[in-house]
Amino acid sequence: MKNLLKFYILTFVLFSDFVVFAQPGDNDGSGGLDGNDPPPSPINGKLFLLALTGVLFVVYTFRKNRKQA
Repeated sequence: MKNLLKFYILTFVLFSDFVVFAQPGDNDGSGGLDGNDPPPSPINGKLFLLALTGVLFVVYTFRKNRKQA
């Protein structure tokens, strides 16, 4: 019974994610920037730092788990 309840809760959370974060569509069908939209945010400014942090975290985790074994 407990596993069934967990499954229902997980299913609800996963399917409600699509509804909660959905944005209304355009009725004009242009599909592009019409002047009222904010400019897109750049994502490549700090991408190198994010990758470096990820690699360092992997090395740290690998060394930590190797010492325990």
